[in-house]
Parts: sequence; C-alpha cells; structure tokens
Amino acid sequence: MRALEEKIVKEGKIYEGDILKVDCFLNHRIDVEFLAEMGKEFARLYKDCNVNKILTIEASGIGVACVAALQFDPVVPVVFAKKSKSSNIGDNFYHSTVQSYTHGKTYDVIVSKDYLGENDKVLILDDFLAKGSALEALLDICAQSGATVVGAGSVIEKAYQGGGDLIRAKGVRVESLAKIKSMDTEKGIIFE
Repeated sequence: MRALEEKIVKEGKIYEGDILKVDCFLNHRIDVEFLAEMGKEFARLYKDCNVNKILTIEASGIGVACVAALQFDPVVPVVFAKKSKSSNIGDNFYHSTVQSYTHGKTYDVIVSKDYLGENDKVLILDDFLAKGSALEALLDICAQSGATVVGAGSVIEKAYQGGGDLIRAKGVRVESLAKIKSMDTEKGIIFE
C-alpha cells in the first residue's frame, strides 16, 4: 500500500533497538480516516475467504481489526486476545504465550471459548509483524478452538526479522500492507 509506505517515511521514527515508532497515526494516536483505508484493503484482500470473525491481540491490533470488520459484507465481529485474565471471563478459555519484541516481556494471552469455535473462518490482524510470536500465539488459539484460519494480515511487516516467512512456511497466507526490507537511522527505511 503505497500511501502507507509514504506515511511511514514521512511520520515514522526509527529508534535504537530496531524500533519503528508510528504511534502518531497507528497505535497511540490513531488516524481513523487512514486506518479505514487500511481496513478496506484487508477486506479487499480477503473478500472471497468467507471470513466470519477477525481475531487480534490487545491492544494495538484492535483499531485496525475493527475498521476492517466494518468493511466485510456482512460486517464481522472482532475478538481480541486479552493479556490478562479478568474476573468476568471465568475459566473457560483458550490460552497461549507471546514474547513481545517491543516490550521485552512474555505475556499469557487468552480468548474465551464463548467467542471462538470450530465454525469460525478467522482472519487474524495486527499492527506489526516482526518475529511472529503474536501471530503464532493466535494461530495456536485458533487450533485449540478448531477454527479455520483463512489468513493473517499486518499493517507493517519487518520482513528482515523473519516472522512473516516463518508463518508463511506453515502454509498460512500472510498479507502485509507495508513490508520493510531494511531499516536504520542512516539509510532510513527500504521497502520490499
């Protein structure tokens, strides 16, 4: 998505530790109009896959998942994996673990069994795909539920970190709206 690449170059910042900061439009302050365009693109890419549910992980994936869900006909529900168990979820849930690249922590993530099951055709969406840990955890949760994963999408894939290749090697269709080939403070960002 050329407009996304241009926005990343114009508004994104590269920080030590291989961090791309795009929180000015994607995951802290959200450019809703631009996010809606990304949602339309995900819906276009997966329009023939009979998606009936979108799965993401809290918190940064929720925005893009919601705007994408609105673009399907009919509109599909969004389910997000929670990073902590609240008292209202009970003990009836699927569980997996995520190693967060950005936060340097391991999270247990859960999804209530009430919201994901064997009749679901799931599209997994998230803001970033780097090493693939979050996506692997969501795939694991789908496998536990018996749901069919029709594909996965990320707004930005850091292709050089290998997560996308790892997931594609498992036979999962992965579509990324912007794929970064390399990134550093001197040369900037180079897209595939």
